Amino acid sequence: MTAKDCGNHGKGRRQLIRRCFGCLLVFLLIVLITILIIWAILRPAKPRFILQDTTVYAFNASTPNFLTSNFQVTVSTRNPNDRIGIYYDRLVIYATYRNQQTTLRTALPPTYQGHNEINVWSPFIYGNMVPIAPDFSVALKSEQAAGTIFMVIKIDGRVRWKVGTFVSGRYHLNVRCPAYITFGSKNNGVSVGENAVKYQLVTRCSVSV
Repeated sequence: MTAKDCGNHGKGRRQLIRRCFGCLLVFLLIVLITILIIWAILRPAKPRFILQDTTVYAFNASTPNFLTSNFQVTVSTRNPNDRIGIYYDRLVIYATYRNQQTTLRTALPPTYQGHNEINVWSPFIYGNMVPIAPDFSVALKSEQAAGTIFMVIKIDGRVRWKVGTFVSGRYHLNVRCPAYITFGSKNNGVSVGENAVKYQLVTRCSVSV
């Protein structure tokens, strides 16, 4: 075999590799375009969350600049999509007052939600002697004395969309549920045990993905 033959053999191998690589790129491009077209046609809608009720087991703001609270909340979520499933990953739920976190974060179990399915969670969220800003402490006591405290139950985490066998990457999920807790003469809750009051709220939550 001459040096010329060896050169032609090496050149042919490089051309074969280029063709294989080019075919692979074209295939991947076609798959990506197909996924994007399907995605655009289906247009996944955000899940819908509703805060069903809140049961207050403890709420003590008597110590200046500290809050002790214990809630059990019931939250339902519905997947409004007809052909898209939703994976909920690493969800946590907690309570806030004027954008300040007032309870520890409670983890919610990872869940897959099929088309038009509804899931319900009833976790406990609590905080013992949680520090709060001095001006917030004064406002909290004032609102409690007036009979109504406005809090927000928040859920943060990640979601993935499932279309057929395709599963998307993770997207941030932020849920905000308004909750009005009443006291004294304005108390509209129902006693469900010793020092426990249940409030039927049924409020729609704001959702961003």
